[in-house]
Amino acid sequence: MKHISRLLPTIFITALSGCNTFTAPDDTGVVIARRAQVRSSTAIVAADLKEVVRGDVLEILNSTTAEGEKWLHVRTRDAESTEGWIEERNVLLQDMLDRSVQLAKEDEGIPAQASGQLRASTNIRLSPDRSVSDNILMKLESGAKFDIVGWKHVPITKVSEVTESDDAPRGVAQQRNKKSKESDEPKELGSSELWYKVRLPRSISPSPSGWVYGKQVELTVPSDIIFYRTGREFVAWHRLDDVPDDTFRNAANGRDAAKEAHPGSWVILEKGSGGEAGNKRPSEFDRIFVLGYDKERQEHYTAYRSPDIDGYLPLRVDGMDSNKTFTVKAQEGGGVIDLKYRVHLDNRGLLKVEAPRDLLKKR
Repeated sequence: MKHISRLLPTIFITALSGCNTFTAPDDTGVVIARRAQVRSSTAIVAADLKEVVRGDVLEILNSTTAEGEKWLHVRTRDAESTEGWIEERNVLLQDMLDRSVQLAKEDEGIPAQASGQLRASTNIRLSPDRSVSDNILMKLESGAKFDIVGWKHVPITKVSEVTESDDAPRGVAQQRNKKSKESDEPKELGSSELWYKVRLPRSISPSPSGWVYGKQVELTVPSDIIFYRTGREFVAWHRLDDVPDDTFRNAANGRDAAKEAHPGSWVILEKGSGGEAGNKRPSEFDRIFVLGYDKERQEHYTAYRSPDIDGYLPLRVDGMDSNKTFTVKAQEGGGVIDLKYRVHLDNRGLLKVEAPRDLLKKR
């Protein structure tokens, strides 16, 4: 009997661990949903105890799974210290948030290269990989807008990974991984998929940075320049002139709207649809287009258009007023070099671009 009595506590704890995952007492999480309810239990008829909003920090006491949904037992950090249950999909664990902050630090000195918005509800990930689920930060709603700071082409090596979307929740993603392992020899497809590294505003996400599957992103080209696209796509853009402060103050739709509404000069990086056989590294743009603006005539004009090059980001613009430079990277021979262009106004007020002496020849 003594031997059995010693086993009972162990059996009881083991039984509990089958339905609960115990977390450290100092675990925390951040609410990522616009609004969510902390409830009295995981039952459908449970009472709502407190509403929490995006950015609220919760202490995580325990977790469990009920009816296929994972729940967190939490305590709010406010005067009431409300304890209750919340669906895990509404909360981002502090560890994941810290990793997103570290990801953002990698390019904190790089200016936004472009802007985009989601075509559909999509996962934001810590790495450009759709074959796993443990890198999912959160899911953003369709139409969410963000800055783009980087690109990456990721090779596709498994047939099961070739899907048009990245909107599966974690459970579904895990099921897809199991299916992909059924084949002993993954088939090489010889192609790649585009991912964007994005900088997220706090209004839509506590996570400052992450990766988004490219097919889910629509680039939001400023209205000031969108009609100057020809057969090539605009992949990056930056204004070359300064918008007066009074324009921002008088803009009814805010700072970004004012920048677009006020016509000006731009440096634009373009990308054609042609193949790049033989390149060791796929180029991110293949032509530089500088668009000037004549204030007297109130019309745009082509100030510069480069020969075709194998160009790489980031695009950087430096300088003040009418004396500026912009810098990009390009492939030459077996390496990558910096190309710096000087931009200034002539005596008629027209934009002039001085290309570097070692400008690459047309391919």
